[in-house]
Amino acid sequence: MGAQLRVYKRRIKSVSATKKITKAMEMIAASRIVKAQRQVAASTPYASELTRAVTAVATGSNTKHPLTTEAENPVRAAVLLVTSDRGLAGGYSSNAIKAADKLTERLRAEGKEVVHYIVGRKGVSYYAFRERPVVDAWTGFTDSPTYADAKKVADPLIQAVLTDTAKGGVDELHIVFTEFVSMMTQNPVEKRLLPLSLEATEEESETAKDKILPLFDFEPSAEGVLDALLPRYVESRVYNALLQAAASEHAARRRAMKSATDNAEELIKSLKRLANAARQADITQEISEIVGGASALADATAGSDR
Repeated sequence: MGAQLRVYKRRIKSVSATKKITKAMEMIAASRIVKAQRQVAASTPYASELTRAVTAVATGSNTKHPLTTEAENPVRAAVLLVTSDRGLAGGYSSNAIKAADKLTERLRAEGKEVVHYIVGRKGVSYYAFRERPVVDAWTGFTDSPTYADAKKVADPLIQAVLTDTAKGGVDELHIVFTEFVSMMTQNPVEKRLLPLSLEATEEESETAKDKILPLFDFEPSAEGVLDALLPRYVESRVYNALLQAAASEHAARRRAMKSATDNAEELIKSLKRLANAARQADITQEISEIVGGASALADATAGSDR
């Protein structure tokens, strides 16, 4: 029984060390969520207003531009998937990957060829393990993205949109990321960035709700304005998506680590109960051996006296 007690003590020590790690990771994630939330709140108005500006230019002119004009027969679509670089975040990355797979299936059902761009090591590993082709991938910044990171991601996407499909370009650009709703809720979403759907944009934008867009004069031309707005629009939307995903990642990791810490506490309590039971069994056995030995000694003494 003494060996069993030592096993329980070793396991309690091991689980306690794991609990310290998960608790520390929970606190780190909780501290980073606040900063990520502030960045999301700061970038969202800019992205929304830039989208509204693009909408104003598109509705105020008849210029055909890749930013706002849908191809008559789209043949190729690009999907940007945003996952995490690190694990221990519950189903954060797997849920985003599932959403990207569903989007890919839908686009292929529409007769479009789908090319993938991946952000985050989890997504890269997933596609590499299944030997799925990836046009480009970026890692190393998912938990704290900057605008420079968003620009690095957006540049090849913009180039693909501006390139003719016969030369490897794309007709549509979609993004799949995890939207931060609250500390407890993060939803994987997919959105079409290009071409911009004017009807959907006006419905989604609260600032444009029940308002008439003003009239503009474009210098040098509406096409020139759209050319200038195209990279800014894509960069701002990608940056906002990366920030939303970062906040969601921290929230998911905090929740997962809290669950792991709680499970460790329950396991420690269970192991302590088993250790106490083993200790009691050891004590009971020792007492039984002492009583048995004393009884045997008494019987031997009584026999010699006769």
